[in-house]
Amino acid sequence: MRINATFLALLLPCSAFAQEPMSVIDWLSLDRPAGMAGRVLLEPPVTDTALNSEIAVSPLESQASPVGLVPESATGLPANMWDTSDADTLAQLIAQAPVLDTPAMQTLLYTVLLSETRPPPGKQAAETMLLARIDRLLDLGATDPAQALIQHAGASNTNARFSRWFDATLLTGDEDRSCAVLSSTPHLAPDYAARIFCSARGGDWSTAALLLEAAHALEILPPETLALLDRFLSPEMFDGAPALPTPTRPDPLNFRMFEAIGERYPTASLPRAFATADLRDVAGWKAQLEAAERLARTGALSPNRLLGIYSERLPAASGGVWDRVAALQRFETALDTGNPDAIAKTLPIVWAAMQDVRLEVPFAVLFSERLAAQDLNGPASTELAYRIRLLSSGYELAAQNPPASGENIEYLAALAQGEPGRVPAPNTTAQAISDGFATGASLPTELEQGLKGGQLGWVILEAMELFDSGANGNLVDLTNALATFRSVGLEDTARRAALQLMLLDRT
Repeated sequence: MRINATFLALLLPCSAFAQEPMSVIDWLSLDRPAGMAGRVLLEPPVTDTALNSEIAVSPLESQASPVGLVPESATGLPANMWDTSDADTLAQLIAQAPVLDTPAMQTLLYTVLLSETRPPPGKQAAETMLLARIDRLLDLGATDPAQALIQHAGASNTNARFSRWFDATLLTGDEDRSCAVLSSTPHLAPDYAARIFCSARGGDWSTAALLLEAAHALEILPPETLALLDRFLSPEMFDGAPALPTPTRPDPLNFRMFEAIGERYPTASLPRAFATADLRDVAGWKAQLEAAERLARTGALSPNRLLGIYSERLPAASGGVWDRVAALQRFETALDTGNPDAIAKTLPIVWAAMQDVRLEVPFAVLFSERLAAQDLNGPASTELAYRIRLLSSGYELAAQNPPASGENIEYLAALAQGEPGRVPAPNTTAQAISDGFATGASLPTELEQGLKGGQLGWVILEAMELFDSGANGNLVDLTNALATFRSVGLEDTARRAALQLMLLDRT
């Protein structure tokens, strides 16, 4: 696995409340954030009786070992959060959890997917849960963590695991690792094409040619795959031949073989996991930029990695992604000079560019602290910088010094401090948010019963569904979702999700 970092604690400081996770790739960063606290999320309740509590006993062999990349001590999510839930129901909720429009929900889902947890009892339940977690990571484009999770769980334990691992390594450029396993355990191969590809990658061209000849004779592969393998093994024989038809939905192996024969095609129309392949040096800078933006929108690429790709060189043209690169580079230059006029001039332009591709939160993560240190000219620049800071992890600090004027400024400041009810709500959405933060806000009966039954993971996933419904106009669901997050210790998730709902245009 090509991750040059260690898995660290995931929680952002939030005074007097539970700590919250960062985005998936930030979890792999080398630098531990300043002020990182220990586990405070979901602490056990204090007993209200002096009587000895009942002790539950279960055989050790009946409990599977926790599987995940980040320990319970870092996420605060207990290892038994799935114990009393149905695996098939959980797998469906994981697959459909609506997170694409809300970065706070993305962060929460990554925490759930990567935390060390035990599956519900039963061997089949364990496999169902593991594959559901892996599939959703790949769906979001988090290919590196998906690959790491499979390796941690045992990539060669089942054919289903190996198939997903093989696909992930092809997209990350780490296929030599999976091919080495396949050479010693060929029964794991998804098909003959994988065995032929890996034999060739390992330099065993005679075996690859023999397998391909057998595949032709037995007709055990589609004709288009056989034609591609012919060119992959013997490119000199097809020099000057017409290009092969491009498959509408290629798998990662076909994608890499097309790349190997010099017929690489764009990944924009392919599933998001394919964008990972464009981050490698074999792709052009424009392809890398577009892939980085696509992955950053789902939290699968860290803001720092996005900035590094944006800053790699000067824009080669104008329009589209080039304009965004130019806007960001000009803004960063203005920040470096500390010129208030230059910052005030470039900030609205780069902010509009980030809004066009829904990268406002990664931008806020990158620049909010530097903006806080600037003495900006004019109320418009001051207000915009303040709103950007509210989208970062420093939202609570920003709320302590709001600008003198601006739309909904007082309400936003109160919300960032976890007390939106102390300020009149400016609209019905804000009122629903305030109701969710009210002391003693009740939970839906079904979720309350789920918590009592130890179904914490299921409750969190259901609350994510409620938040999406609330963000789309069902304000009762919005109130219930926020109240649920807060009741299980996800205070930071509730605040950031509510702030993002108020500040980001996702219509």
